[in-house]
Amino acid sequence: MSATSQLPKTMRAVQITKTGDIDVITVSEDVPVPTPGPTQVLFKNEWAGVNYVDTYIRSGLYKQDVPFILGVEGAGVIVALGSELSSSSSETLKIGDYVTTFARGTFAEYIAVERNSVAKIPEGVETRFAAAATVQGLTALILVQKAFKVEKGHAVLVHAAAGGVGLLLVQLAAYYGATVIGTVSSEAKAEMARAHGAHHVINYGHSDYSVVPGKVLELTGGEGVDAVFDGVGKATWEGDFECIARKGTIVSFGNASGAVDLSSAPKLTNKDVKVTQFRLYDHFKTREETDRWSKELFDLIAAGHLKMNVHAEYPFTTEGIRQAQTDLTSRGTTGKLIVKV
Repeated sequence: MSATSQLPKTMRAVQITKTGDIDVITVSEDVPVPTPGPTQVLFKNEWAGVNYVDTYIRSGLYKQDVPFILGVEGAGVIVALGSELSSSSSETLKIGDYVTTFARGTFAEYIAVERNSVAKIPEGVETRFAAAATVQGLTALILVQKAFKVEKGHAVLVHAAAGGVGLLLVQLAAYYGATVIGTVSSEAKAEMARAHGAHHVINYGHSDYSVVPGKVLELTGGEGVDAVFDGVGKATWEGDFECIARKGTIVSFGNASGAVDLSSAPKLTNKDVKVTQFRLYDHFKTREETDRWSKELFDLIAAGHLKMNVHAEYPFTTEGIRQAQTDLTSRGTTGKLIVKV
């Protein structure tokens, strides 16, 4: 392993000792700096992304043994390589390289992660944008290429079209030639979705979501959409089956309003609809997968086809992290929230 003698012994990190409400979040000052295993990379974190999955893990909806460090997305500079990596003539990463990761434990000053979960940030992409793009950008990219391959001529519905993943889905679906319908809850969000490529935006405001299916059918001549990308969950689930066209695909990738019951799908439709649930980590089991998808994502960003919208930056303090999660779940944000570590 490369030398780590100059590294501090302890670091600041959001270490969760019990799951629950937002008050379980505390930035601890004396968490041990991790030592990288043989196939791990240790990097000094500069930016951490804020994601809905953080709230699921913090609350206990997604089970994880305590204590654990919160966060699933970070970017920074490599300070040490594990013994197998540092002795490998084929290893392309080196100390001083800037990298991004989508591994657990990223609300911390130092992160040790498996090499398979690390991607080098190319020149021309800012570190903070890389941190902002990693989880949500890769999610959006794989959703439109693997969960449902979006092509020219398709009509797709994107829920929460001004949110972090939603804005990226809108851009990518439009880039690949689809007609994009987005749902939002305010006129400001509607303007944001349109500015990023949505062809039609349904602003249901403070009314019930039940107004959406009728508007979708009106926009599609009664046919419905070829695909629904739903990161909202329970509140939109049943309406998705009204919006979807015959032989269409409903992609569930989040539970912002509560979990959906996938087993209820056969009761909700007779249209020969495909329903799929998406998990980002299932697509990143190997280094080749990580490198392939990360390169494609960063190429899209560098070429200007995918624009990152950072809604707010937060300090790496107890109050800052709590506020970030509060803002994220308030439905008042657009784009991405990040933390300056």
